[in-house]
Amino acid sequence: MISFTPNNHPDVKIPKLIYGTAWKKERSAELVYQAINAGFRAIDTAAQPRHYREDLVAQGIRRAIEDGIVKRDELYIQTKFTPPSGQDLNNMPYSSTSPLRTQVETSLASSFKNFTFPSTNEEPYLDALVLHSPLPAISQTLEVFQILSSYVPTKIRVLGISNTSLNILQFLVAEAKIPPAVVQNRFYADTAYEVPLRAFCRENGILFQSFWTLTGNPRLTRSDVVVDVGKRLEENGVAKGEGKMVALYGLVMGLEGVSVLDGTTNETRMKGDLECLKILSGLIDGEWCDEWKSWMDAFRVLVGQD
Repeated sequence: MISFTPNNHPDVKIPKLIYGTAWKKERSAELVYQAINAGFRAIDTAAQPRHYREDLVAQGIRRAIEDGIVKRDELYIQTKFTPPSGQDLNNMPYSSTSPLRTQVETSLASSFKNFTFPSTNEEPYLDALVLHSPLPAISQTLEVFQILSSYVPTKIRVLGISNTSLNILQFLVAEAKIPPAVVQNRFYADTAYEVPLRAFCRENGILFQSFWTLTGNPRLTRSDVVVDVGKRLEENGVAKGEGKMVALYGLVMGLEGVSVLDGTTNETRMKGDLECLKILSGLIDGEWCDEWKSWMDAFRVLVGQD
């Protein structure tokens, strides 16, 4: 449950719990620093000032490195190229009127500048670059992937796509020079929990990153299996009131090839989420081994993956 290695990328290990930085605004630097200090080793952001402050996320990482909390090679840093349709046209890292190649290259240059850490004496690189959403034409989406491929593996380790359909993902896997190793989509009932798309990801060694996991799933949180696991967790050291959240995260991660974005702004909760998942992992590997299989079977049925 700790990390995932995408197919064809044996040197890349992606932690299963990723700190998400959307909507953190001016607090981004401090919250990222707190998250790393709490133990998070994967950070997700985007070159999209409308919803993210990539510059401040990098500032928080830089401070953690300079304070000796973490080394650059111990972190998984993931950012995104956001097409014009997802940008505030008055505040974006490139000109929306530029050719597509220039848009991508200018956005990347801005990200590499942000994620330059002088104290490491290393050239800047990204562990993952995710296309924030498909472009209007499938040919444009493929073009972005072909441009990004030229940066792999030196400047970018792996590529990904977010907010994608199964058809587009299948096309990229078939046609892109370097296909996605990561897919970041909502995990909730309105998309039927992405069952066919996640099956395709499993078959192709692609990590599915779940976002909106708590906010988008009140029904799952109230379900018998989540309540049961949560109650048992609170009997085994998880703080009162935290059991259901940890149970849901754990059950979602228990679906093969799935990680979870965690965007808490509470420093105590940051530490607690990581510690609680360690408790859960230990129980799964030990006394809960058989029981966990039954809970996972029930959860698969609940999300339509039976």
